[in-house]
Amino acid sequence: MKRLLEIIGFLALVQGTGGLAYELTGKLRWGITQRWSVLDGYEIYASIALIVLALALFAAAESRQPD
Repeated sequence: MKRLLEIIGFLALVQGTGGLAYELTGKLRWGITQRWSVLDGYEIYASIALIVLALALFAAAESRQPD
């Protein structure tokens, strides 16, 4: 379970930083926040939320016992 939390956290971190990089620079349009039309106008907030989620998942993974 610890490994799964780390993998999901890594994916959330990559997607969040990719979305934030796109919103700030206009390059690297590959994040999931640009693909969902429901997030139009809220891409920066969604990217920040993904980064915070990733940090929470990493913290939860660290608090678990190794499998």
